[in-house]
Amino acid sequence: MTTLEDISVKDIISESLKKAMSYENYRDLVRDLVEKESTTGHEKTEALVNYTTLNDRRMKRWDKTIKISDTIKNKVQNFKGNMTWLVITESWCGDAAHVVPVLNKLAELSDQIDLKLVLRDENEALMDQFLTNGGRAIAKLIMIDNATGDVINTFGPRPSEATQLVNDYKAKHGALTPEFKEDLQVWYNKDKGQNIINDIMTLLGLS
Repeated sequence: MTTLEDISVKDIISESLKKAMSYENYRDLVRDLVEKESTTGHEKTEALVNYTTLNDRRMKRWDKTIKISDTIKNKVQNFKGNMTWLVITESWCGDAAHVVPVLNKLAELSDQIDLKLVLRDENEALMDQFLTNGGRAIAKLIMIDNATGDVINTFGPRPSEATQLVNDYKAKHGALTPEFKEDLQVWYNKDKGQNIINDIMTLLGLS
């Protein structure tokens, strides 16, 4: 039985998908913003512009260096579902710069997975359907069944181990410090996307 709430969420997703871009187009957008010394989103502060420049370098590095094991490649290549992965992101978001390239590498392995990206500030109605602890945290992945339009699962804004690190730090210190955020970037660099890959495999039922 479909409720009015289900219909409205599907409508919001459908409208957002009309504005969605491919990963390749997203990378082109970010590179263009770096050249223009700008950023996505409603705010155009110097700090966010600098984060966009930094994140462009991060994504460029991950595009070249992410490694996926042959075992996982085979599982994804034989995936029987048919999904759209709709990702909410912004160019200035540090977590997104680590997460989105990994999602792209996984999606590229299967014709049954179509990766699409939208910007958070341009899709507030969508973002507000997929809050994290009441906040508009990104990157957020929405897994959509292409046959029914139903949301099968969500992921984000961070992989499970990074989420635990954040939650533990907040519980002890109350808020995230600049020092912790630097430590989190070190964790991402050491993990090399593997925690994200394993989390997604679990959500797909392929772990």
